Amino acid sequence: MKIAIVCYPTWGGSGVVATELGIALANRGHEVHFVTYRQPVRLGLLNNRIHFHEVHVPEYPLFKYQPYELALSSKLVDTVKLYGIDVLHVHYAIPHAYAGYMAKKMLEEENIHIPMITTLHGTDITLVGNHPFYRPAVTFSINNSDVVTSVSKSLKNQTLNLFDIKVDIEVVPNFIDKSKYSSSFTDCQRSLMAIDNERILTHISNFRKVKRIPDVIQVFDRVRKKIPAKLVMVGEGPEKEAAELLCEKLGIAEKVIFLGNSNEIDRILCFSDLFLLPSESESFGLAALEAMINKVPVISSNAGGIPEVNEQGITGFLSEIGDVEDMANNALKILKDDEALEEFKLNAVKSAQRFDILNVLPLYEEIYEKAYNSRFDKNFIK
Repeated sequence: MKIAIVCYPTWGGSGVVATELGIALANRGHEVHFVTYRQPVRLGLLNNRIHFHEVHVPEYPLFKYQPYELALSSKLVDTVKLYGIDVLHVHYAIPHAYAGYMAKKMLEEENIHIPMITTLHGTDITLVGNHPFYRPAVTFSINNSDVVTSVSKSLKNQTLNLFDIKVDIEVVPNFIDKSKYSSSFTDCQRSLMAIDNERILTHISNFRKVKRIPDVIQVFDRVRKKIPAKLVMVGEGPEKEAAELLCEKLGIAEKVIFLGNSNEIDRILCFSDLFLLPSESESFGLAALEAMINKVPVISSNAGGIPEVNEQGITGFLSEIGDVEDMANNALKILKDDEALEEFKLNAVKSAQRFDILNVLPLYEEIYEKAYNSRFDKNFIK
């Protein structure tokens, strides 16, 4: 099939998932067209089944804010017509599903009927979509999608609770490609981060408030008082500076390493012993899954979809949001000796394989086929 994918091209989870999905679809023989304002960070080199179409937004003094949705919908119309696209898969309700709907309507004027699949990822529902200014547009966009998918049961339930949804929502979880992690590094260069007797705890995120960065540091501070340890912080965002100041205040700055954004997440996780994810909200917990496939157990909150990924007492532990004391105690249960740590590591990688892309990809292919074959059925959306 010829599939157009609309996503954010940034480091966020939705963009990563959409990009990895497109790459996997191309490897299965599909023709994939990414339509966004910049080449996605995970896309890398293109091949003959992957195409990128940049959305340009002309600057007009008339507009205080340039109309990206208008430029995107127009670009989608051009792409569908020029390349004979079969299905449109948009990631994020706003603005992508909204722009996709407008493109569909413009194409119908030329007797071109293209089904639109909308995948909900989290903040498009819980943050942006829940704002009174955007709620009507989000509700409209979801209800006028041909197929709606959600990355977790938790997010599906949140969507149904927050909006007046008239269509079914199918749960298709996020995924990882376990083949990319089949060969381990012969040398993780762990010695660059810690001495032999130190445990390495890691956190990876966009350093927004919802990630509860101070909780990461507070958990680590409690752990390092009991056992030798280092903390590796990966990512950039608005909470980073405050995190660095907190480390200074607690007198642990020399024990915490801030790496910024990195393209070597697998190498970082290779030398990690434990992953910390105390988030206030997570639609799925993709960062936890990436840790687990790299044999890193997880200490997390029980927010959102995380319990669907991190199995209590098996791949790690779950705590109430903000309970740093419980998280620290659970971390010490895992890190207390090599035997306990190794058991959790093996459980983590085994559990993560449930979400291998080979298990998830056929679900999307089935949805594409169903949507394409039903595109002339006026009752399909309903």
